[in-house]
Amino acid sequence: MSFFKEFREFAMRGNVVDLAVGVIIGAAFGKIVSSLVADIIMPPLGLLIGGIDFKQFAWTLRPAIGDTPAVIMHYGVFIQNVFDFLIVAFAIFLAIKVINKLHQKKPKEAPGPSKEEVLLAEIRDLLKEQNNRP
Repeated sequence: MSFFKEFREFAMRGNVVDLAVGVIIGAAFGKIVSSLVADIIMPPLGLLIGGIDFKQFAWTLRPAIGDTPAVIMHYGVFIQNVFDFLIVAFAIFLAIKVINKLHQKKPKEAPGPSKEEVLLAEIRDLLKEQNNRP
């Protein structure tokens, strides 16, 4: 089998294609969630703590000296990314919960006795009645 034929079979396998679609949708979903966090959730949260934008939170580890740029730790961006992650994780949790609920099979009720079992039970009861008569 040639290398390219083997690669084509691998790439066209159902799981690989499903994974690729999942990654693409996940990337788009990630952008939506990032926008939700950055544009919808963080501004009111920043307003609650005094009108500060989280992206502005930073520690200057070493100030700029001449042509050497400053070394800055942007922990506000990290906080925003943590919020992104938590919202994505919660959304995925809810989606999986809904999917599992949809796939959950309802327990089947125990089937009643078959026609043969009912007939045999009637015959048994009739025989008991006949044997108990004096």
